[in-house]
Amino acid sequence: MANRSITIDGRRIGPDAPPYVVAELSANHNGDIDRALAVIDAAKNAGADAIKLQTYTADTLTIDHDGPGFRIESGPWAGQTLHELYKEASMPWEWHETLFAKGREIGITVFSSPFDETAIDYLETFDVPAFKIASFEATDLPLVERVAATGKPVIISTGMASRDEIAETVAAARGAGCTELLLLHCVSAYPAAAEDYNLRGIADMADVFDTAVGLSDHTLGPETAIAAVSLGATLVEKHLTLRRTDGGPDSGFSAEPEELATLCRSLRTVWSALGTPDHGQAPVESGNAIFRRSLYAVADIAAGDVLTRDNIRSIRPGFGLPPKEYPALLGRTARTAIARGTPLSWDLVD
Repeated sequence: MANRSITIDGRRIGPDAPPYVVAELSANHNGDIDRALAVIDAAKNAGADAIKLQTYTADTLTIDHDGPGFRIESGPWAGQTLHELYKEASMPWEWHETLFAKGREIGITVFSSPFDETAIDYLETFDVPAFKIASFEATDLPLVERVAATGKPVIISTGMASRDEIAETVAAARGAGCTELLLLHCVSAYPAAAEDYNLRGIADMADVFDTAVGLSDHTLGPETAIAAVSLGATLVEKHLTLRRTDGGPDSGFSAEPEELATLCRSLRTVWSALGTPDHGQAPVESGNAIFRRSLYAVADIAAGDVLTRDNIRSIRPGFGLPPKEYPALLGRTARTAIARGTPLSWDLVD
């Protein structure tokens, strides 16, 4: 069995650790570095473990062309060419140093998604603690192999990918040296509907590919992510903006700071409630034996008297013999006098 946990910047991510929350900056900087810094502050204050950037330019993703297939026909970016969208959404690379420094200053991990080899090389100059491969790049096996070869933990979103494609991607990553791999269950729609998420696939993904698993959540509320953690997700990624009304390419499917804070609290509460597959008494219940039923003397019983339905009963509190022993006690005789209100025990009867 492979390792179903990874460690990013000293933080363990796996089934035995609280869910790791990644706030995705994406295009929500809106071209303003001060806004980008404010989003990082908001992520930290909301309780996120990390903020994730995207490292690309329009020219590393596509070409400036308006031919068939290059103009987006539906969704939030309909009408734009790919080059126009990515030119608007991309973050200037010279910001990286400032944003990484901001993360170190306030104590939040910063890493990024590279979209080509030049981005990987650039991010390596900052000794990033991890890399994330976006869904639309998950089948770019040379890119996956190049990221895996860095030796850093790798997170891969699997939106649109078939089981066979995911298997190829996992094999490519492991073959190139990746020993810490986490797959994100994802629906590549913006926004995505909860009913399209098929969250039961999370446990299946962990078993089939023997990896840590998480969720890249593009829904508008917290419910899908909360359910995902209850089904085994160990990492949740959520886009973050300051206010959706501020606009921007990704604002319509992003959480606001207060929503992210609620999500972080909810995810950790749900994880803490999962516990272990144990049906015994919880420690917190130990003081509640007073409310359980057990067998008591309900009338004074003289030594030698027979125990009957009139002098012993199953009542609260729970400090006597368990009620299942009631038939075995009926008809026995008292070994000694038993006062009314005495919890019954075997040493009191013959």
